[in-house]
This record gives sequence, C-alpha cells and structure tokens, in this order.
Amino acid sequence: MHELAVAILAAGQGTRMRSDLNKVLHPVLGKPMILWSVGLAHQLGAGLITLVIGNNAQAVSDKVGPSVEYALQAERLGTGHAVLQAKDSLQGRARTVLVLYGDMPTLRLETLQALVALHTERRPAVTLLSVCSDDSMGFGRVVRDATGRAEAVVEEAVATPEIMALKELNCGVYCFDADWLWQRLPDIPPTMPKGEYYLTDTVALAIADGLSVEVLQIDDVSEVQGINTRVHLAEATRILRTRINERHMLNGVTLVDPDTTYIEPDVEIGQDTVVHPNTALHGATQIGGHASIGPNSVIRDSVIADGCRIEASHLEGALLERNVEVGPFGHLRSGAHLGEGVHMGDYGEVKQAYLGPGTKMGHFSYVGNARVGANVNIGAGVVTCNYDGAARHETIIEDDAFIGSGSMLVAPVHIGQGARVGAGAVVTHDVPDGGLVYGVPARQRPAPGGEQ
Repeated sequence: MHELAVAILAAGQGTRMRSDLNKVLHPVLGKPMILWSVGLAHQLGAGLITLVIGNNAQAVSDKVGPSVEYALQAERLGTGHAVLQAKDSLQGRARTVLVLYGDMPTLRLETLQALVALHTERRPAVTLLSVCSDDSMGFGRVVRDATGRAEAVVEEAVATPEIMALKELNCGVYCFDADWLWQRLPDIPPTMPKGEYYLTDTVALAIADGLSVEVLQIDDVSEVQGINTRVHLAEATRILRTRINERHMLNGVTLVDPDTTYIEPDVEIGQDTVVHPNTALHGATQIGGHASIGPNSVIRDSVIADGCRIEASHLEGALLERNVEVGPFGHLRSGAHLGEGVHMGDYGEVKQAYLGPGTKMGHFSYVGNARVGANVNIGAGVVTCNYDGAARHETIIEDDAFIGSGSMLVAPVHIGQGARVGAGAVVTHDVPDGGLVYGVPARQRPAPGGEQ
C-alpha cells in the first residue's frame, strides 16, 4: 500500500488550440506540457501515477513512456468520469489520491507538497486547492458556510449571480482519501444539459457524509494558469521563463537582459557566468563558471566548461573544455569537441571532430570528421574535404602542424607532427612528420634552406 498515488487528467481534445497536435503535447519551454505534470508527480515521490488519456491517446503515451500507468477515457463525460477511469489502476493501492491536470505546467512543487501535507495531517475526505482572483478564468467557485468552512464547489456554468460574485476559485487540484473516493465517486450525479459528471461535486458528497473538507488557499494565481489556447501557452511560457531566470540570477549568474534570455528548465549554469541578450539555452546544456555566453547565441544539449567565451554562435551537441573561445558566428555541430584553450574564429564550423588543446582555427574554416592535435594552426578558409559523395572519411592532423590559409585536405589524409601545408594547397596524400607540402595538387618540398 502506497501513501500517495497521483491521477493526471489529460484526455481532453483541446479544440481551442486549433492544432493537429494534442494539447498536452504542445511544448512549454521545450518540454511537452504533460511532462511538467508527470515530473511533479515523480518529484512528490508518488508510489503510483496513472495518466488518464483519450484524444490521440497513443501519441501521448508514446511521449510520456513507461514511467506511468494509463487509463483510457474513451468518452469524455467530465472530470468526475475521468477520475473514475483510474479506479481500476489505483483502487486499493494507495491511501491518498492526488488529482492533477495535464495542462497546468506552472504549478509549483512546493504548493503540491503543502497540499499533500495538509491532507496527511488532517485526513479529511477532500483537500482542495483554491486561489482568490478577480479574473475567474472560468473556474468554479468555493462556497463556504457561516463558519468559513468549505461546503461546496459550484462550476461557473451552473452558478447563480450570487455565487459568480465570489472571488475564491477552485483550482481543480485535489487530495482525496482513497477509500472514500472510490466508494463515492460513482455517486456523482450528472449535470445537465451535457450530462457530465463534475469532480467538484465530491465536496458536497463529503459534507453530506458528515466528513470534513479542507482547503489550501494560495496567493499566486500564476500557478494555476490552465492552457486552452495559444495565448495561454505563451503566458505559461512567460511565467516559467521568469521563474527559471530568477533562479539562475539568485544562484550567481548574470543575465544582462532577462527579457531576451531564453533558458529551458534542465539547463545548468555556473557561478559568475554572464549571459548576454538574445541568447537561448536549450535541452540538457551545462555551462561552467566565469564563462561569457552571447549575445545572439543558441546552445543546445552542449557541455561548456569554465571560462569559455561564446559570441553570436550556434552550438548543438558540442563539448568545450576550459577557456575555449568561439565566434562570432561560429557553428559547432554534433560531435564537436574543443580542447582546453582552443580558439575558433569567425564563421568557423566543426562537426564530429576533436581539436586538441591550444589549437587555433581561423575564420571561414570547416573541420569535419577529424582528429586535430595540440597547438595546431588552421588558417583561414581551410576545409577538410571529408565527403566523397558516398562516404565520409577522417582527417588526422598531429601536434604542432601548420595548415596554411585556403588549403583543402582531401580525406582520408594524415598530416604528421610539425608538418606544414602551404597556403592554397590541395592535399591528397599523407604528409610525414616535419614535412612541407604546397601546390595543386600538393607535393612534398624541401624545408626552407634544405637540399633539393
């Protein structure tokens, strides 16, 4: 028997989104909104999580994966009916059932922890979350008796003018005593004209049974912004962006212009790093301390060590060791690995390649499918010609080599330690250690002052 189970309601069609994509699969800060709710359930330590799905059920389950159980609501007949679909999955397996929606990504973990704690301490039949707001947002109203205790929740669709004037709103998030919930949930009456079964009616059922109902009232209405339109989607994104940016700043990161800085939730940034305007940090990006990022940079799923400088550049799946400089206008693609102290100039591009410590790569150069040693000079406009139209081949450049500007290295090719390639050369054969080649095609020449 688990202490806590979570049922997440995500069966709705989301027609107001005007989209072919299921509403709960629309991304909020790079993450489908349903994963925000699932993530909260996991962080709460729930022993069981059941996701109630309906519209595009397979697409939702494919995205969420096997970390939860699933219940199908084939016919959408209201929130009470939706929770009832989770009965077979959850009954007899937990003492408390927390009900969430799949379209409320701005809920805070701390709020849910407080709700569960209140319910666990007082053991009522129902503990619900409420907020006071002048904007009803279409939510039901919490009705209290003369002593101030909750006695009903009335949906806006059936509320009288007197009830509509109430400011305390039901957020749709509940903790239930599990045994009582599964016993009484089938007794919810249908509400006309649609014949829907409202979960809010469980409050009246509990009162009728002589049981208590507790309410946790919060002050921050931004936590319960449900998403039904693209406007709501943008608002939820703004709320979460503000929270994430504030967290990084409080942890010692300088955001020069937070309003133009986009940071997704899984990004990590070290102390004393400065993020300049118009920068977007995506996915599982990790940035060390004392770095400078931006302006106008986009970084995705990359690891950047301490002291790096990235200016007006695009990185995806890259690894940068300490004190690397990139840009402006650099492009590091998947598999790019720059060793400590590497400098990569304007408009350079690296893909599936390693550049050793201290290597300097000039502007307008491309290095792909290559292994480059330490302290190599790669002049402006150098290209590793790694693709022959059918397959990709590797270029190897050993330590201390010098590759002159405008050279073409036609892979597969091996440039030896300390070798020199003259400007504009087209290298089609290996160059030995200490060798000198130049020309088109490049031929080995004697070192300056050497014999013919």
